[in-house]
Amino acid sequence: MSNLPTGNAVIGQSGGPTAVINQSLAGVIEGLQKGLVASGKVQRIYGMRHGVRGIAKNGGDLVDLTKLPAEQIELIAQTPSAALGSTRDKPDDAYCAQILQGCRENDIRYFFYIGGNDSADTCRIVSEKAAEAGYEMHCFHVPKTIDNDLKENDHTPGFASAARFVTLAHMGDALDNASLGGIKINVIMGRNAGFLTAAASLARGVRDTDKDAAKRPAPHLIYVPEVPFVMDEFLSDVEAVYAALGRCQIAVSEGIRDAAGNEIGPQLMRSGEVDAHGNVQLSGSGALGDGLADAVKKGLTPAGGKPPRVRADTFGYLQRCWPATSAVDAMEARGVGRHAAALAAEGSGGASVTIVRTSNAIDSYRSAFGRAELSAVARHARHMPEDFTDGRNNISGAFYDYCLPLVGDLPAFGKL
Repeated sequence: MSNLPTGNAVIGQSGGPTAVINQSLAGVIEGLQKGLVASGKVQRIYGMRHGVRGIAKNGGDLVDLTKLPAEQIELIAQTPSAALGSTRDKPDDAYCAQILQGCRENDIRYFFYIGGNDSADTCRIVSEKAAEAGYEMHCFHVPKTIDNDLKENDHTPGFASAARFVTLAHMGDALDNASLGGIKINVIMGRNAGFLTAAASLARGVRDTDKDAAKRPAPHLIYVPEVPFVMDEFLSDVEAVYAALGRCQIAVSEGIRDAAGNEIGPQLMRSGEVDAHGNVQLSGSGALGDGLADAVKKGLTPAGGKPPRVRADTFGYLQRCWPATSAVDAMEARGVGRHAAALAAEGSGGASVTIVRTSNAIDSYRSAFGRAELSAVARHARHMPEDFTDGRNNISGAFYDYCLPLVGDLPAFGKL
């Protein structure tokens, strides 16, 4: 530790908030307090307000976290959403040069950024610019994303809690659907990866399901971006279940695509509102659900007959910060933060923290924390493995085994 630079540390949060992102913030603070602060290598721990905006803007917007009491750290850790505020900024070279300048002005020698693959890329660029300028600064990416799409990770903090929400929501919604019948469509976050939508399969309470969708527990049909979506096949699937049961519950990823890779959502939307990065907004709109509902009504209405009862819900931001977290998720989110601080104390020049599963048994699940090069995680997106899907509208037992230990125990319901 004697060869490490002396200065200050800074922590930021980026991207969509989660139910456990503050666990990671708490973990970094605790790790620094016990390590580099105690050794005298870190004089101050700063938090960036709204991600890198807090260090890049003139004068900065920083909060001193150095002597935050343990009781306050614990309360913040249990609080959903980003306590420091977040940002959707995707810094380019020029922006990262401003970040580095802000770091130099505040004598930042240890840089921690909690977020997804874009956050890893920010760490990478800032680290490279610091090296080019001859300024010693160690940059660490702390993983976070409910989409679960970071390379080098078995899973990511935030995913398990969001998956638990999706599972429980479908359990309750299935009972509602069974009570009154009709067709129910639930649209779930996940523009490029279907992990979160696949979590709806846990609501069934069984590992393996029938090839015949009408013989499966609800949700009867699940559609993810990794499997091409064909409207005619979708309507045929729904019609078969509805004809047999008088009801049908469907889980659909917001990012479903056709065989050419084109997103279905924008094709059905009546407006073309886009976000700051030019992507058509999906999570903040009910357009995909409404479009699919309209298609089902038109497709399943007999000539001269009455259309089926169809309803659609877009879960949207509710999935991200629901305060009933997964116990595993909270523990691991805290752990990746502590591990990032430990890597810094060990003299690592910079890295992306990873989660590695070491035991998959539900009653003895275990994981460990590792490190990957920033370039291995930055800007890359992971997709669901092929063995996690089963045909065009179902999720496999392999995914059930993968996800259930993360989500935790689920309630049991009775029936008459």
